[in-house]
This record gives sequence, C-alpha cells and structure tokens, in this order.
Amino acid sequence: MTVKKIKTIFIGTPDFGIPVLISLINNDNFDMAGVITQPDKKVGRQQIITETPIKKVATSYGIPVWQPKKIKDFIKDIQDAQPDLIVVVAYAQILPKLVLEIPKYGCVNIHGSLLPKYRGASCIQAAILNGDKETGITIMKMDEGLDTGPIITQEKITIEANDTGEKIFSKLSGLAGKVAAPIIFDYVNGRIELKSQDDSQASLTKLLEKNDGRIDWQKSAIEIERIIRAMYSWPGAFTFFQNKVLKIIPAEQKILDIDKYRIGEIFATANNIAVQCGKGALVLKTVKLEGKNETNIIDFARGRQNLVGSILK
Repeated sequence: MTVKKIKTIFIGTPDFGIPVLISLINNDNFDMAGVITQPDKKVGRQQIITETPIKKVATSYGIPVWQPKKIKDFIKDIQDAQPDLIVVVAYAQILPKLVLEIPKYGCVNIHGSLLPKYRGASCIQAAILNGDKETGITIMKMDEGLDTGPIITQEKITIEANDTGEKIFSKLSGLAGKVAAPIIFDYVNGRIELKSQDDSQASLTKLLEKNDGRIDWQKSAIEIERIIRAMYSWPGAFTFFQNKVLKIIPAEQKILDIDKYRIGEIFATANNIAVQCGKGALVLKTVKLEGKNETNIIDFARGRQNLVGSILK
C-alpha cells in the first residue's frame, strides 16, 4: 500500500535548506507539521535580532516554527507532534537517539558531499580545496553518528574551474530542492534499497573559522587559488598589506610558473600584478582593502606606488 500523505517535520537553519523545504511544502505527498530551526540571533554591527532563513520561509507559508536552543530539550514536543518523517538539512546539532526513533520512517538528512567523503560542516569547501572534479548531495537515513547513516541516493555535479564555495553551495542547494521530495517519497514507500557507507573511505571536515581564510603564501599557487575560491564568500580569503586586511576576491586567478621573488612579494609582469607563492605565482585580479570598496588590482596599484615590491603577510 502506497503512503500518500507523509506527516513531516523539517529541521534546518541556513539558506541551503530553503529549496528542499519549499519542495516539501508544495508536494501533496507531504503534510508539513512544523519546522524546527535555530533561535533568532543578533546580527551585524547594530546587533539586530534576525530570524533564520528557514524560519522566514516557514512563516511565510503559515507553518508552525519551533526554535529550541537544544533539540534534546524538545523531545516531548516532537513526540506530541507524531511525525511520520523528519527531514534534516544543515541544522548544526546532532539529533539524539530518542529523536531519531520518533518518526515511523526515521530521519532523513541531505548532506552537501558524496558521502562517506567529507562528513561534517565544511564539506562544500573541502571538495574545492582538494581539487575534486565532482561533488554532489547525499540523501541518507540518519543514525547516531555524524553523517554516517545508510545512503538512500546520491546526485553528482561537476566542479567547474571557476566555481567558488558560494557557487557550489547554490548549485547543490538547488539540486537538492529538485530531487529530494520524489526520492524521499519513494524511500518511505520502500522503493529504494539503502546502501551502507564504506567507513574506510570516510573523511571528516571541521566547522570553518574566520582565520581559515588567511592565506599562507608559503603554499603553492595552486593551493592558494583553491583557498580563494573555496572560502568565498565566507570566511573569505585574506592577507595583510601594510598591517591592514586585504581580501582576495576570486576572479579567474591565473597561475604563473615563476619562482624568483621573495615569498609573498608583489611584482609586476606582462600587464599583470602577481604574488610569489611557495611554488609558482598567483595573478591578482580583484581585491578589497580593509575599510575600502572592492576594486580591480590595477586601479588599486595606481594609488599605491609602493605596492610592487611589498610583502603580503
């Protein structure tokens, strides 16, 4: 017998989960009982209390929203809702066993990598940093581990040469929104055979911090070019010029086979301005100095005669 109306709770917080939430709301096979998201937070210099992206969407559709500080303290409320299914996308809290056992069909997670590769928080950035040619999403049934549950399905995309973390985020989010609802419906109705992950192939990523974007010019130009793309738009790739933060904006960075300058030295060559790296050099295109607007490197250099020859730290 086909289950045609699945009482569902969605759990998530950032923009990444919005297409999946909307697809479930608009699919007649899912009855959205509610949404769980992180509490509202103070944002920006003025510390304005701001709703999570998922809360904004749920509220606009008239769906009940719950915002417990810790989901382990909200178990009784979830039990009272009696969901058939829980769908989780980027919640940033591990669901305890008692929550996993509540829904008849378990908890389904949508993760931004091809598991078991890149379990954890910075899975999108990791694929770019490691020079992978492809990435994708994994839809899996959750267990007590971190992204360790059996796989329902995986969908792949190609990582293009100029893809940034932001672009891959958008691509995978959109892909998840297209495929999640029909695949989860088939899973609930027993049409998909689950596949265990090969733990021997697993890798783990950590939560990114601001300083993860700081460029170490001792690294090769290839590595630094990947860092610039992976860390855009947060935390952003940056270095220091005359004791001020200089952000390096991804813009089809060209790599030069040059190794004759000091590490971190800015030099001019063939109508380009580049930085010497540990191996090779990286042509700069667009930069943003602390307190200033984003600008082309040529315009940036015109106002700074001491730029060429200086050392980025």
